[in-house]
Amino acid sequence: MKIPLNIPPGLNTDDTTLAASPAWVDCDNARFVEGRPQAKGGYESVVGTLLTGVCRSILCWTDNSKSNTQNIAFGTHTNLQLYQGGVLYDITPTKALPAVTLGANPVATTNGSPTVVITQPGHPYIIGDSQVISGASAVATVTINGTWTVTAVTTNTWTFTAGSNANATTTGGGSAVVVTPQRAFAAGAVDGTGSDGYGAGAWGVGPYGEPSGAEYYPRTVALAPYGQTLIANPRGQTLFQWSNDTSQRAVAISGAPAICTYSLVARRFLFALGCSQEVGGAFNPLCIRHSSLEDPTSWTTDITSGSTSREYILPGGGRIVGGRTLGKDFLVWTSHKLFYASYVGQIGEVWTFDEVGDKCGLIGPNAAVVLGSTAYWISPDRQIHSYTVGGTVQSVGCPIRVEFAENLSASQGDKIVASSVSEYNEIRFDYPDSRDGHENSRYISADVQMLAADPAKAWHKGQQPRTAMVDAGPTSNPCATTFDGHVYWHERGNTADGAALTGFIETADIYLDNNYTVLTRGFWPDIARQIGPLFFDITSRIYPQGPVTTYPQVVVAPGQARADFKAKGRLFRIRISWNSAPAENRIGMPIFDAKLAGMK
Repeated sequence: MKIPLNIPPGLNTDDTTLAASPAWVDCDNARFVEGRPQAKGGYESVVGTLLTGVCRSILCWTDNSKSNTQNIAFGTHTNLQLYQGGVLYDITPTKALPAVTLGANPVATTNGSPTVVITQPGHPYIIGDSQVISGASAVATVTINGTWTVTAVTTNTWTFTAGSNANATTTGGGSAVVVTPQRAFAAGAVDGTGSDGYGAGAWGVGPYGEPSGAEYYPRTVALAPYGQTLIANPRGQTLFQWSNDTSQRAVAISGAPAICTYSLVARRFLFALGCSQEVGGAFNPLCIRHSSLEDPTSWTTDITSGSTSREYILPGGGRIVGGRTLGKDFLVWTSHKLFYASYVGQIGEVWTFDEVGDKCGLIGPNAAVVLGSTAYWISPDRQIHSYTVGGTVQSVGCPIRVEFAENLSASQGDKIVASSVSEYNEIRFDYPDSRDGHENSRYISADVQMLAADPAKAWHKGQQPRTAMVDAGPTSNPCATTFDGHVYWHERGNTADGAALTGFIETADIYLDNNYTVLTRGFWPDIARQIGPLFFDITSRIYPQGPVTTYPQVVVAPGQARADFKAKGRLFRIRISWNSAPAENRIGMPIFDAKLAGMK
């Protein structure tokens, strides 16, 4: 008998190996293209210098110069870095908080005392912070402008000791008092300690039964282009802007919210999602604010002046986790819901936020990706969802989801990074697998065209430690980073940065004949574009849970016409692997030479 190995595309690990058959059940560094498996492309170093810190976000964009200079920004837990012209630059902010223009006459003095009290509702300062005050007139003969150290704080005031005593108990300072905090930019956490809720965070952090006030999440950074400049928002910090000058560092945007969960740019507005409220300055996890049109420093709502800055509070509870632009508008995910933000353009209503999905929140700020006109994401319950404008939120079938869900490292969901490989119409989710530790080590990936037609045939997976990844465009290849700071171009070449490119694909237990045991005597390879040898490991058994017989590995060289071996059984499993530099292959339909060996 001549028996072809003709297996449908896609992996199935959620079923038993026999129930899934005929199917592929495992793979690494392999994808399905036009129904057949093939090795993925290789990767090459972008720059020899390692990143400082663990990168969680990447943004590629070009500036507006005649040369269309290509920029790649990297947001790590410690630094903000930029790759341009073959060089890696450090553009990390030196200061952590934005300059703020205070309300009228915010300065209060007490007769005979050097103590000065500054009114600034909802300020984020702590005792010991250094502040620069400018634009203030003297109050009660006390000079207010200068650099001062915070000596006391309340929710809406902070205090410093002036260089002389006041000669009156009064208020003043004028309407142009600017405070520029000197607090240094600090590193964030590498690992998560738990989600925001009852008993969250490290033991003893925050009041009993209340959310942790410390950073219980790994530091992620929202990155967005604003014209030719860069907007960066380290989660839980303010918004920063880099002016497209490699000799300068990013600076906090004056007037921007002091605390922001996630920022993005849509229709030339700069948005702060989950941020400090305008009135009072208290952090509200469901508050959304945006700057005026084309003015990232204007955040004050004033309809009479023509300002287009606004503030909105989303309903439904929970907290804002992240957002993504979708066409000209954008999506906002809370921990529970999905909202669609659409531009209205009216003075009284600049944007509207409509709930389009419930019980489908976002597990982490980087766990969503838009490919074409559809968004795909992972929710806190580890389900996969999709949404297309005008439609409804859909659950996405995934026959390898159970393995992912059961092995996702506890409290590390914020590290999940969703990306796309548009060349192959793929979405990809890199995640921390508890079998490997607490850092991103594996991925699951799907062909979105096949996903719409038959999810059972869409998915593949692999082991590859990538902490951040972004699709090609405007770069020619996808770009990804590792925990130790390497930056790689993906889908480039056929090696692992010059080393051997490894991978495999493995079948479920398959019947070559449903009623009889079979003796196989070899096969005719059917492999296109083969570079490097392929290794066939074959096992057999009589019953689904019977003992396994393992046979000597069969090596198939490029162009080899036939491979001889002997194997006997009813159920066969075949693993095809590669390990060479370079390595490339596309597996067609090998034909097995077999004969019946009797019933059993």
